[in-house]
Amino acid sequence: MLLVFWIFTKFADLVTYSLFGLEAGSRLGESVHFFFYDTTKIIFLLSIMIFFISIIRSYFPPEKTKKLLSNYRKITGHIMASLLGVVTPFCSCSSVPIFIGFVESGIPLGITFSFLITSPIVNEVALVMLYTIFGWKIGTLYLASGILVGIVGGIVIEALGMEKQVEEYVYQISAGESEVEELEWNDRIDFAKAEVKEIVSRVWKYVIIGIGIGAAIHGYAPAELLAEYAGPNNPLSVIAAVIVGIPLYSNAVGTIPIVEALMGKGVALGTALSFMMATTALSLPAMIILRKVIKPKLITVFVTVVGVSIIGVGYMFNFVM
Repeated sequence: MLLVFWIFTKFADLVTYSLFGLEAGSRLGESVHFFFYDTTKIIFLLSIMIFFISIIRSYFPPEKTKKLLSNYRKITGHIMASLLGVVTPFCSCSSVPIFIGFVESGIPLGITFSFLITSPIVNEVALVMLYTIFGWKIGTLYLASGILVGIVGGIVIEALGMEKQVEEYVYQISAGESEVEELEWNDRIDFAKAEVKEIVSRVWKYVIIGIGIGAAIHGYAPAELLAEYAGPNNPLSVIAAVIVGIPLYSNAVGTIPIVEALMGKGVALGTALSFMMATTALSLPAMIILRKVIKPKLITVFVTVVGVSIIGVGYMFNFVM
């Protein structure tokens, strides 16, 4: 893998300094080099990881996931839902059918939310990239934190008894049991190839935007200013990062270049990762989509519980790292 990264570095050197003739060490040169290096690196990693992880995902279709979760209750159910959320990631566009499917299957509301919270936060492709870019310690802490946020969020929502805050029509939907198709190995390979094509074609623009923002931060953002206001010594930096992240929309993969650039400028790890979590789990577009199936009171509780949990995770990261 290090050899591959070396190739990406040489490619960025060639484009930035030889083709464009930019000066090494200049702000523009650093930004352009960051952009081409991260673009090739992340698209490559994205394609490779999606392929292998999609093979794992082929063993956990939504119907099988529902059947697994319907067998668990209480704390065990929340743990299982969060763990399944790691290996069966769904974006906000699929949250409504997933939510309806879980509720009509009789899965408790809190367990459903444990799944819905963890699934976008711990995007398994982004998780592998976190391991690759930031190391096993940060990747493992992020994984454990994302699962914990899902478990806590689901337990709190269940304890508050929010079932009446689901739109009535959701409970009236009745779907029959569908047969879970068992795939042959060649079918799983074909599924993985199709997932690579579909996911990369869907997320590449977010990756490019994220890398572009990261490149601008890398080359032009004043390190001293960011370190002062978003470093570990500012007690309000995590809260500010979550508030800023909520109105935005991206997936975890698209925010990784921004996190990488922010950390390179001295922003505290917990602050940067809290921004990433808030953007993926609490984005305004996701809340608008969820409004189709849940009422404003439950959305408010959801945002509050998850937001406070993410803030707690951010401070934990800043404390231990």
